[in-house]
Order: sequence, then C-alpha cells, then structure tokens
Amino acid sequence: MKLVKANLRDIPEMLHLVEAEVKSGVILDRNAEEIATNIRSYVLAKEEGKLLGYTALHVHSPHLAEIRSLIVDEAYRGRAVGKKMVTFALEEAEALGLSEILVLTYLPKFFLKIGFEEIAKESIPEQKIWADCIKCIHFPVCNEVSLMYRIDTKG
Repeated sequence: MKLVKANLRDIPEMLHLVEAEVKSGVILDRNAEEIATNIRSYVLAKEEGKLLGYTALHVHSPHLAEIRSLIVDEAYRGRAVGKKMVTFALEEAEALGLSEILVLTYLPKFFLKIGFEEIAKESIPEQKIWADCIKCIHFPVCNEVSLMYRIDTKG
C-alpha cells in the first residue's frame, strides 16, 4: 500500500467509495466540485492502482485544521490503512506549522489511540459549524464526538 496525493481524475472513484457512508449519514456529502476545489487536501491509500481509502486535511485557519472524510474500503478495514492516512495528515499538519487538528467522528476510540483528546462540541470553531455541520442530515442533533490533536509548535 502507498499513500499518494489525490488528483482530479480520482474524484469519480472517491465518490463511489464513500457513497454508502454518505447515504447512511456517517460521512458528510461532498460533491465533485467541492472535492475538486479542495483536491490538494486529500491523500489516497492505493494498492496496485485500487483505491483503498482516503482522507483530507482541511485547513481552517493558520493554527487549526480538520481531518475529514476519512473512509476505508470495507474489505481493507482493520489493516491500519486509516491509521496510516491519519498519521500522514498529522505529519503534513506539523510541516505546515499547524498546532491543532480537529476531528468529528462516530469512531472516537480509533482517534484516541492515535493521540487525539475529546473536547466539548461548544469549543468547535463557528466556521466549522456554518461551513459543514449545517449541511449534515443530522444537524442540529449530532452524535459525533469532537476530538483535538495538539502539536507542539514551539520545539
């Protein structure tokens, strides 16, 4: 398995992979145009040309980014594909000089093992709520858990 940055030709396969999770409300729907606009944010896990999963590191401010749209093909779950993509995103965040990485998830145990800490939903920046959460089928009653990963930028 290798991790690669997404390109525009990957979008149809990305949309297909996430389709069932979008329908069930586990992942927020993003259309091809939105993915294209943010294509530089995405990292893909591929093996012999097959898309195993992807995620995005979406920058909100000079200090805050979010890991979002994390998906792994059901056939490849439990093989550390998600962990490798999240680790890649965290390394990218550190290289960019970010200090806080937010995630909203139904799988908090996965992120807690990587070093994220649960935070109060009230502490989520307003730009996140009004940019993304308002488009969710579960808004305003959300069961997702908010977590934050903090990077020491002083070292």
